[in-house]
Amino acid sequence: MDSERLLYSAKVIAVMFFTQFVYGTLLSIIPIVKPVPSSPIVNAISPNVFKLVTIVPIVLTVIFAKKNMSYPYCVAYIVPLLVWYSANQGVFWSIIWLVFGGIPLLEFVSGEDKENPTEQEEKELLQQNSFRLITMIWVPVQALFLLWAFWAAANWDLSVGNFIFLSISVGFVTGILGINISHELIHKADSRENYLGKLLLAMVCYGHWYTEHLWGHHKEVSTPHDPATSKLGETFYSFWPRSVIGSFWSAWAIEKAKAEKKKYSLWSLQNPTVEMGLISASIGFSALLIYGPKALALFLLQAFSAFSLLEIVNYIEHYGLERKAHGKDGYEPVNPLHSWNANARVTNFFLFKLQRHSDHHAFASRRYQILRSFDESPQMPTGYAGMLLLALIPPLWFKVMNDRVEQNAKKLANSQERLEWQKNWKAYQ
Repeated sequence: MDSERLLYSAKVIAVMFFTQFVYGTLLSIIPIVKPVPSSPIVNAISPNVFKLVTIVPIVLTVIFAKKNMSYPYCVAYIVPLLVWYSANQGVFWSIIWLVFGGIPLLEFVSGEDKENPTEQEEKELLQQNSFRLITMIWVPVQALFLLWAFWAAANWDLSVGNFIFLSISVGFVTGILGINISHELIHKADSRENYLGKLLLAMVCYGHWYTEHLWGHHKEVSTPHDPATSKLGETFYSFWPRSVIGSFWSAWAIEKAKAEKKKYSLWSLQNPTVEMGLISASIGFSALLIYGPKALALFLLQAFSAFSLLEIVNYIEHYGLERKAHGKDGYEPVNPLHSWNANARVTNFFLFKLQRHSDHHAFASRRYQILRSFDESPQMPTGYAGMLLLALIPPLWFKVMNDRVEQNAKKLANSQERLEWQKNWKAYQ
């Protein structure tokens, strides 16, 4: 190992130790109320052993992972494990600290991941089924995780505060990871992957997003017609209701047009919004019937938490970016200039390269392992984890992002420069 890699490894390890120190300090400040005696499995795993099981894979991934490896993306599976173990220890906010504290800190030292695969490497990566299996296996894992959460809500004597924190933590798992993996799956032509993606949306009561995202957002992104594109100067708190309500009605209008064209009932199961809505209702009713009202309340709260996290991601991905109008109703084609990107290495593994969002919008069916980074794309100052936190504090968000939006707009104001970029962009297609 050369000296540069050694120094890099030392920084990563130091941040992980610092993260653990802050977490330990928070544990000493925030009172812990043990809900029930831990299960035999939890009792058999000491906190130090659990730290090794969770921290070591993250450190090894950040330091040694390469673009032809699929196993680094398995770090996402550590997140529900962390929530399960911590909750059994009486700690219900560990995932909140990881997302808004640990990972943003790690982003600063883990470096950037700008490496793109060659055409030959793309072919080889697409032949590795392990990349696909990692996303597909998540679906039963999330279902089992939700069943455990229903059981915990029903059987643990939780205070109102701890119940809310548990519900939010479950929503972090089903939202940041579950919806993100759903996003990867619903874009695929394979009917199995596509349906598994829809099931993940049903688990968070957001089945309409399947229709709106594929046939609404991807068509109208970075235009005034897209409810999921945030405007310059708009806070997340004003964007949230506009996007949540607007996306639902957008999906309904799209499905209504489809039903009229293909001559079937709008209320039939051919409408994914209806189909997934019924599955969501079935999950909620089953939770109520089997585990009781607390389980139903957790199901609804985690869903709210999950799709709210999705909306924060929507907020940051296209903030202030606009496609140039062509003619009366048309706009220039979507290209990498219309999405904010980030190259934070560690977040790329947790989020399956969602941060390479420009390439995704230009080529929506590309699998995550072959998404590319473009220097010409608008770049965020940190990874998505850090930007999520910033988006919740409007003055800081505006201070960091508004100048970047204006600089990007000035860059594109020059018609010749825009034409040159569009000409160069054809080389990537």
